[in-house]
Amino acid sequence: QVQLVESGGGSVQAGGSLRLSCAASGRTFSFYVMGWFRQAPGKEREFVGAITWSSGTTYYGDSVKGRFTISRDKAKNTVYLQMNSLKPEDTAVYYCATDPHIVHVINHREYGYWGPGTQVTVSS
Repeated sequence: QVQLVESGGGSVQAGGSLRLSCAASGRTFSFYVMGWFRQAPGKEREFVGAITWSSGTTYYGDSVKGRFTISRDKAKNTVYLQMNSLKPEDTAVYYCATDPHIVHVINHREYGYWGPGTQVTVSS
């Protein structure tokens, strides 16, 4: 069993920064992909980015490229999402997710384990 818990959400003005954390426990994550998704009210769940646990290879959605950075700390079993130059359209609930059998990192349906989410609100 895998447990994921996000933290670090909050309210910030446009142009500001936040860092989200996702603490993982319960399994060995050597072969897992750790993903970040977000969902705004009335919208589809959107791929934000992902990182492969073993190599640290990162992937980003087009809407956040150049502004968001994903990293991981293997010793702490934690993945981070550093969000800079935030915009009001970044407002959403942010989720981390993982699975050992990801083929398409952007497809949220392939992720079997999810955290409860953390709210990020960006005001103009």
